[in-house]
Amino acid sequence: MADDAKIIDEAVEKFRALMESQLARAKKIKEDKDFTDYDALDTIVIGICGGDGIGPIITKESERVLAFLLKDEVASGKVKFKEIDGLTIENRAACNKAIPDDVLAELKKCHVILKGPTTTPRAGDPWPNVESANVAMRKELDLFANMRPVKVPEQGIDWTFFRENTEGGYAIGSYGLNITDDLAVDFTVATQEGCERIARLAYEYAKKNNKGKVSIITKANIIKTTDGKFLKTAQKIGEEYPDIVTDDWYVDITTAKLIDPARRKDFKVFVLPNLYGDIITDEAAEFQGGVGTAGSANIGKKYAMFEAVHGSAPRMIKEGRGQYADPCSMLRASVMLLSHIGFQKQANALEAALDKCMLEEKKLVITGRSDGCTCSEFGDYVMETITEMTK
Repeated sequence: MADDAKIIDEAVEKFRALMESQLARAKKIKEDKDFTDYDALDTIVIGICGGDGIGPIITKESERVLAFLLKDEVASGKVKFKEIDGLTIENRAACNKAIPDDVLAELKKCHVILKGPTTTPRAGDPWPNVESANVAMRKELDLFANMRPVKVPEQGIDWTFFRENTEGGYAIGSYGLNITDDLAVDFTVATQEGCERIARLAYEYAKKNNKGKVSIITKANIIKTTDGKFLKTAQKIGEEYPDIVTDDWYVDITTAKLIDPARRKDFKVFVLPNLYGDIITDEAAEFQGGVGTAGSANIGKKYAMFEAVHGSAPRMIKEGRGQYADPCSMLRASVMLLSHIGFQKQANALEAALDKCMLEEKKLVITGRSDGCTCSEFGDYVMETITEMTK
């Protein structure tokens, strides 16, 4: 019993330090008031951070397309690209950090970042247990909102997901405790400010884009404290938008209703805690061709980061198939990047070209193997299509 008491006391001390850090975070996020005004910037710096696996290949191709679309802005000095290396799993493992200090410093010199997929170590991998680079970047840059659109017009699907990015089970997912060999404990976190700002962003988006409904997704009947706070806070924010219908669903039934042809057309905008958003958006991406077709925006008040939904596909690199990687997810993310920094005309042009290349013409098809086109060939196809459509 004395040993048990000592073990519990040690765990409590670690928990105390963890909660102190989370209280400090909760106070800090209240201090940031205004979003970056990109129009007021002399130069918008776009960071290009390749990551690892197929990340550098598809990110470089997206940079090439962005440079094509923004050639006038680059020439005038309004836009500058900044390439940032060092986010490979090998470098992160060598530093034993999710983001090496020098890489983080370079990221903070950018206004927006286009980031390739990164490998996150799992149990049994030959890497130290470093935190996910994505999770760390979202926390370091306070990228509190993960926005993921999914559109399949012929099925009546037009969904936009607002996944809270910095809290939930992911906030301190690397800080769980093995109390003993028989007991492991992890934690989930929700702050008032964190819940309010993701909910307000979702409702503001619904208002500005004439969406009629916001659906709040939780498991508040079971995870009563943190999910309960998320649900109640979002509902209260929803009261400020009387023209928008608010409903709420539990995450398990949501996964079922997304595949129900009669019900899925009713969904418009979703707002979800971190873990549920991660799972549901991968399911949703399958409707438009899989996670390889989906991009996402990670939005904060000072910074924003845009990325693919999928992982780094190390097997493709190991098998020598990297040149056949599909850049569509990163190109979709590039659409959101362009829109976010105020270049809506270019965003619309890229989105229209992607729809034509991916869904309509399909003159070139990416298979991930030599029976399909290469990443760069598809990039050429997209740029040629933009040129043709804008003549």
